Amino acid sequence: VQVVESGGGLVQPGRSLRLSCAGSGFTVSNYYMNWYREAPGKEREPVATISPSGIRTYANSMEGRFTISRDNGKNAVFLEILRLKPEDTAVYYCKVSDYSGAFVHWGQGTQVTVSS
Repeated sequence: VQVVESGGGLVQPGRSLRLSCAGSGFTVSNYYMNWYREAPGKEREPVATISPSGIRTYANSMEGRFTISRDNGKNAVFLEILRLKPEDTAVYYCKVSDYSGAFVHWGQGTQVTVSS
């Protein structure tokens, strides 16, 4: 089982970015796929989740600018971030989990830096 994030980089404030999370060794649509982020000096925090049935949930502070989506054909999930702010600077992680929490795998993260 492997989870690999990509798509991060240095982005100017106000721009948009789409992060990718590719799964291997499992079927993405059979599990909860989650995005987290960890800003410098802060704890890792949840961003968004998409359930096996396609239900999307977002952390309270993430409503509006963040969109999680899934492409079953690519066995991948995505996180689109609109109108990036400097405070969005963080390492963004993807996590796969089942309902019980017994099956949990994290990716290595992708760095997003928002700066002019």
